[in-house]
Amino acid sequence: MDESRIRQLGDELFDAWRARRTVAPLVEREPDIALEDAYRIQSRYIERRLAAGETIVGKKIGVTSKPVQDFLGVFQPDFGQLTSGMVHEEGEAIDLGTLIQPKAEAELAFVLKEDLKGPGVTAMDVIRATDYVVPCFEIVDSRITDWKIRIQDTVADNASCGVFVLGASRGDPRRLDITLAGMVLEKNGELHSTGVGAAVQGSPANAVAWLANTLGELGIPFKAGEVILSGSQSALVPVADGDELVCTVGGLGSCRVKFSGRSAA
Repeated sequence: MDESRIRQLGDELFDAWRARRTVAPLVEREPDIALEDAYRIQSRYIERRLAAGETIVGKKIGVTSKPVQDFLGVFQPDFGQLTSGMVHEEGEAIDLGTLIQPKAEAELAFVLKEDLKGPGVTAMDVIRATDYVVPCFEIVDSRITDWKIRIQDTVADNASCGVFVLGASRGDPRRLDITLAGMVLEKNGELHSTGVGAAVQGSPANAVAWLANTLGELGIPFKAGEVILSGSQSALVPVADGDELVCTVGGLGSCRVKFSGRSAA
């Protein structure tokens, strides 16, 4: 795909994000779009957000579970960039009017104390470079109409990033078994789903190592202080005005998020 079309599609996704509207699936309009093209579109979209005043605060991993990979027809995760405009504080109600068609997922976030650059990064390297882990919610959102996505669509759309919330409970991954620690997700006081770290590439640390190595091949390091979202341990949860979600990780603690208003779609 030529550079002018890459820029055009990246600008289109940026404009859709800013206007809180959706666009037709890219794969329907560009049947030959390659995964590499999709990442170039993502880079343009993020370039526009940075030019508008945001900064990079971390990275996210998506498509970590086998059912989602099977659905999208891929056999590895994808990734996106986390920006300063995506950060929400725990206890702060998220205004759904700032989103289009949001869904929530619960996962583990790694906050780094050291730079980390692949290739050659192992799960143990990730643990050593991590300051602490926290339970978190990622509120994924798609600029693609009706979530009719293939892997190229979600990659171009910055891995369907919306916003995220980090819990206040911090844990040391050297003392917490993040692979076997169970996660319970409640919606409005009722059990919604359960999960475990091993569902994410065998361990959340494996997923983070994969991303460090994948980005390292592109010359992109993890930096000390960055937040790395390691991939969902829950099913996607649709959210509406007044909903409250709580995810609790055994031996670590909880993250709580509330929603108000009405989303754009």
